[in-house]
Amino acid sequence: MANELRIGRMSPMKRLISLRPSGSFLLVLMTFIVILLANTPCRDGYFAILEMPVVLQVGNFNLFEVHGAPMTLVEFANDVLMVLFFLHVGLGIKQEMLVGELSSIKKGLFPVVAACGGVLFPILIYMTVCHTGPGAHGMTIPMATDIAFSLAVLSAVKGVPPALKTFLATLAVADDIAGILVIAIFYSHGINLLMLGIGIVLLGFLYLLSRRRVRYLWVYYLGLLLVWYFFLRSGIHTTVAGVLVAMLIPAKSLYKTSEMVDVVKSRLSLFPEGDQRTRKGGIAMLPNEQLLVAQSIQEVTKEAISPVQRMETQLNSFVNYFILPLFAFVNAGISFQGFDWGDFLNIPLAIILGLVLGKPIGVYLFSRLYLLFTKSPMPKWMNRSELLGVALICGIGFTVSLFMATLTFRTMPDLLNEAKVGIFSGSLFAGIIGYIYLTLHYHYKQRHQRKVASN
Repeated sequence: MANELRIGRMSPMKRLISLRPSGSFLLVLMTFIVILLANTPCRDGYFAILEMPVVLQVGNFNLFEVHGAPMTLVEFANDVLMVLFFLHVGLGIKQEMLVGELSSIKKGLFPVVAACGGVLFPILIYMTVCHTGPGAHGMTIPMATDIAFSLAVLSAVKGVPPALKTFLATLAVADDIAGILVIAIFYSHGINLLMLGIGIVLLGFLYLLSRRRVRYLWVYYLGLLLVWYFFLRSGIHTTVAGVLVAMLIPAKSLYKTSEMVDVVKSRLSLFPEGDQRTRKGGIAMLPNEQLLVAQSIQEVTKEAISPVQRMETQLNSFVNYFILPLFAFVNAGISFQGFDWGDFLNIPLAIILGLVLGKPIGVYLFSRLYLLFTKSPMPKWMNRSELLGVALICGIGFTVSLFMATLTFRTMPDLLNEAKVGIFSGSLFAGIIGYIYLTLHYHYKQRHQRKVASN
């Protein structure tokens, strides 16, 4: 009851965050809303909103300006807000490389090899279907795996062991690294060496601050803003700035857990016994000496968390409840008005087959070849059926696939619309097929275990 009362007094945004709705659910909800908007009489208003200019201007200087013109809402979401999304992704990658499944070659090689197959085969299948004309440039679109969606689908299956979720998450992280490299190499253009040089110098300065163990997160946010600005004008895609800055955030905590506990215990002893708060009109205040002790305890507990984890925690809600829904709002508007279904056999079919067939074939085949050539046994928490189920779910490429499509076909709206049809359909099919397959697998597995136990 107390929790309910506390939630009742919160602002709508805090109430939303406290209830923890799934970021994936909000993304799906926004996608369906936008598809409806794009195919109703409101479509003209929706597309007009996407072209609205975004301005942050002081005098004649507009921060959000590209080629002398203000950014549109679409450009703002993709070139500014997605930098924070990739900062968030980069922080997750760094943690995996330090203490997770990518922290050693032995631990990380299996999911990394699987991810390589999941990158290669969708491209090959896409090129088999769509290998000529401007549509061929979209071959990288089905190579992505959406971490949030794929884990949400896997978590919805009853009986899945935690290690299988870790395998999928690590595979998707390796997949993200490949996607980031593709963005850096193929979506950067017209390089301005002076602007790039300034951006690199700023990264070097952030590196020195990290080495000096500067732990104020605002310093790195400011550094990201500056690096983003110079990368934007250098021709390097701005999302690369988010990942590079993430790699420079200090990962070491100031206090070990045991040290934090000892310090907190010693400072708690400074509180006098009994309630020393003063009350007037229902308002409770700590005396100054207790306030100072409480603040020092708060500072110690904060510094027991590494800056990498603190920044990731800060970004979680902003990414899940604002950036990704807004990204879906500006990018997921599939218009079926005037859509030539004869073109379905071109880009849409290539993406669907890349996600639904290419991803699982690549992940499963490369995983099996790795185990064969290294003579390693299948992990105890996985069998062939479960590996195939994870491989099917890897075909959910929604967020990053949409981002790749926008980068590829931003000047060709008809082809971009076709790509969105393929991404939405392919990700939906992959999620449904993977969920049904694993649900049936664990159902029969549990029934078999009950039968054996009864005998």
